Amino acid sequence: MKTAIVTALIIILIGLVALLWIEEEKKPSTFDRSGRIREFKKSPLEDGAPWPMFHGAPQLTGAVDSSIPDTLALYWRFKTGGEIVSSAAIQDGRVYAGSEDGNLYALDLATGNEVWRYPTGDSIESSPCVVEGTVYIGSSDSFLYSIEAETGEMKWKYKTGNRILGGVNWAQLPGDENARILVGSYDSKLYCLRADTGKPIWIYKSDHYINGTPAVADDLVVFGGCDDRIHFVSIESGTAIARVDAGSYIAASPAFADNRAYVGHYEGEFLCVDVKQEKIIWRYKGQAPFFSSGALAKDRVVFGGYDKRLHCVNRETGKKIWTFPTRGKIESSPAIAKDKIIVGSNDGRLYMIRLSNGSRIWSYEIGAPVKAAPAIAQGRIVVGAGDGTIYAFGP
Repeated sequence: MKTAIVTALIIILIGLVALLWIEEEKKPSTFDRSGRIREFKKSPLEDGAPWPMFHGAPQLTGAVDSSIPDTLALYWRFKTGGEIVSSAAIQDGRVYAGSEDGNLYALDLATGNEVWRYPTGDSIESSPCVVEGTVYIGSSDSFLYSIEAETGEMKWKYKTGNRILGGVNWAQLPGDENARILVGSYDSKLYCLRADTGKPIWIYKSDHYINGTPAVADDLVVFGGCDDRIHFVSIESGTAIARVDAGSYIAASPAFADNRAYVGHYEGEFLCVDVKQEKIIWRYKGQAPFFSSGALAKDRVVFGGYDKRLHCVNRETGKKIWTFPTRGKIESSPAIAKDKIIVGSNDGRLYMIRLSNGSRIWSYEIGAPVKAAPAIAQGRIVVGAGDGTIYAFGP
């Protein structure tokens, strides 16, 4: 009798386990048992503004007026052959990002599937800029490339005097039918090229390497250089409007709004510079270099430091509001979505932080340094990491 009862219980238990396994298999999973991305239908992408370049827009403010949920899920990941430092651009349902394997990749935003890749002659740290159906990106082979966004075919390339590590920006002046492409090089020059042909309109000479992405607003292009200066240059003529001594070399990209540039430098100061007054309005003193570029909210600016902290200060006064500690240097440039901040750290994590008080909302363990800046568009957050993988998160 006891044997029969035990046998019946075992049969029931096996049936329950089998039923649970079947139900689990019905659930959509991002990855199959071999670890490859599983293809399955997702809900339509949310409407929203694109993120066509580093920090989202020519002013490099790094902010969008859209909400993201308190918890994110990994939607897909795409493996490349080299570290990802290039920050992704998102436009028309595609993701564009460079890799240190030398390729520019175009991926489907919904699935992460590769659409095309374009090989350059060296590693890519530069961030792409998408303008009117064309992707512009620099490479360590010293060339700036113009690539057809739909097909991945090269339109033109322009050779500078040294490698291009910073991102690409663009501008279009009133009455000018052709856009202008702007990029800095390690040959110490800022280039302004015709978008359609790649022919130079003007070339501005600084006194040392240009590492970051130039910011654009109205008729001004603004960049910091390794010559310890912040340069304000006319987009129309390429002549200097102002040069302000920063006190140390600048590797980050400035955020530019209301005639003021916000940028940090190697000696651990973050600056607010007024172009009309041609002077520094305030200095925020940190403990370590600032390589992260600032993101601008209405009344505050947020940036990472080599001191392993994310800093939030008042935009008008430069006074500290809060700091958020991580376990690694922060080279990633934060992105703001209304009341939330997304930023990576060299501790291998991607963080979501409350803008109002600096509290942690969510984090994801990638396991490799996250130096690239996150991109936020169409209900997705896309970021690359030191393991050579591009990650996409969503609700």
